[in-house]
Amino acid sequence: MSTVRRTIRSIPYRDSVATWRFITALLTQGKNATAAVELEAVAGVAASVIGDGSMRQAPIVVTCDGPRTRLYCTYDEDALDEAEASEDALGFDPLKGDWAVSLPCQAEDLEWVQRALAGSSKRITARDAAEGFEVADSAAAATSNALTLNLEGLLK
Repeated sequence: MSTVRRTIRSIPYRDSVATWRFITALLTQGKNATAAVELEAVAGVAASVIGDGSMRQAPIVVTCDGPRTRLYCTYDEDALDEAEASEDALGFDPLKGDWAVSLPCQAEDLEWVQRALAGSSKRITARDAAEGFEVADSAAAATSNALTLNLEGLLK
């Protein structure tokens, strides 16, 4: 599985709401109105997570039927330095097929953020920023469901 990284300039270059709107535009590429509505429905919660600096520790992770996208945010002086940023458009549809967005969140806020997101979206979730992010590898999943041959039984 390939992974693409982008680093988005946030506070003070953009406020947290403008950062989320930039991320929404980056992900939807102006083509996916349905996804844009879903991403906009969680704008307040996402802006809160961005505002608390959770992306200092961990990225927003976007999964789809294509490459995984990791979105990091820079803050303070780093956000003002354009050399730290990589905000170019993505060369693929990051919301292709069965997509999901995982927002990193501070542990003390995780419960309310998860509850708030669940009320607006099934595809956009939150995780503890200190934990990391795992998705079952499709090759490993395929192997675990593969047919196994019992040679000993066959030869009897």
